[in-house]
Amino acid sequence: MKWGIPHIIFMDLLEKFIQFNKKQNLFQPKDKLLLAVSGGVDSVVLCALCKEAGYDFAIAHCNFKLRGAASDSDEKFVQQLAETCNVPFYGTHFNTSTIVSETKKSIEEAARDLRYDWFAAIAKEHGFQFILTAHHADDNIETVAMNFFRGTGIKGLRGILPKHNNIVRPLLFARRAELEAFVQTNNLAFVTDHTNAENDYTRNYFRNEILPLVSKSYPHAKDNILKNIQRFTETEILYQQAIAIHVKKLVERKGVEVHIPILKLLKTVPLATVMYEIIKEYGFTAHQAGEAVLLLQRETGKYVSSATHRIIKNRHWLIIAAMQNTEALHILVEEKDTNIVFEAGELRMEKQDAAKFQPAADNLIATLDAAEITFPLLLRRWKMGDYFYPLGMKKKKKVNRFLNDLKLSLTQKENTWVLEMDKKIIWVVGKRIDDRFKVAPSTKNILTISYQPK
Repeated sequence: MKWGIPHIIFMDLLEKFIQFNKKQNLFQPKDKLLLAVSGGVDSVVLCALCKEAGYDFAIAHCNFKLRGAASDSDEKFVQQLAETCNVPFYGTHFNTSTIVSETKKSIEEAARDLRYDWFAAIAKEHGFQFILTAHHADDNIETVAMNFFRGTGIKGLRGILPKHNNIVRPLLFARRAELEAFVQTNNLAFVTDHTNAENDYTRNYFRNEILPLVSKSYPHAKDNILKNIQRFTETEILYQQAIAIHVKKLVERKGVEVHIPILKLLKTVPLATVMYEIIKEYGFTAHQAGEAVLLLQRETGKYVSSATHRIIKNRHWLIIAAMQNTEALHILVEEKDTNIVFEAGELRMEKQDAAKFQPAADNLIATLDAAEITFPLLLRRWKMGDYFYPLGMKKKKKVNRFLNDLKLSLTQKENTWVLEMDKKIIWVVGKRIDDRFKVAPSTKNILTISYQPK
């Protein structure tokens, strides 16, 4: 195999390759690189360019056992390529057909998952900083076209990224025709996968049928898609910046839960898009974003579920909680709320004039100085580390110790809730208020909160 630089096309492509790497800051010249090599034109070019650039690399090849003797022949070719380049070779076999049958994935999806998982394992075991694949500009064109019809949103229209974590695609600047001219000019051997000419796979169908058909009416369609990829990449940056502003205004994190105020959300434009961007990381689909919007007008307790989480309507809030929590673990209490229904029962709030107030000695009723209370309050289960100043005491006490002193059972302790204000516990619900918020001779208005256990 020939690896010299006898032609100006090689020099042009090598220079573009090096400059693209520098511009995109893909990797450093001394980094250890693991090249994913199938033996086709694209990956052979990648090997040649890395060799001529003097990069430190090894070659990895997956034999998916999908084409019988041809798959084994490709493996031998890539192993010989590694020997010619004088670099390490890593190879593996997958019984892909069996795995597809067991996992119910498509062949494309199964093969992708298998190879990337294996590449990651090899890179970790042998200390490779980056995994390089030979995706080029035409692959990107096909990906964007498929994403457009699949419906992936603006993120899908930016196409394949040059770098994602430790996966690098340093040939995205090059068209397929450039790579083919490169191997012909330099007499480089490569293997041909006959399935690339078949339309059994989605990408092949777009490559062989859809895009050529579009190009008949729009001869510059592929070039226009490449230009749009750049535009959409920059648009997506602006989009994410705008989404971040919305998320900062709307999302309140309470422990492991996410709380979203409904009134603020209803004023958000575009509502469905912002909703989706907030909930997608919890396993919700774009279709379910519409269901979540409808949830805003439904009654308390209704919810929408993903595989891992629920979006729960809780009065004036949407609460995203892990699936095991059918009830919200943190409930925000607003000043205008009069009834708060939660997992352990119900709270009822009422303000009264101190001059007309008739006190009642009942632990299920909290009597508080209204002037000392600032809303919203947070209703939640108590946790280790919580403390308060029990009524009649000037020293703080751990809630855990307070509950132990009451000789409560483990179940009773686990079902104890607290009402919190600015990280200060004002009431261990149904047990004792905090001395700092008690009614004093100077109190003018009283806030009473009654607890009705379930």
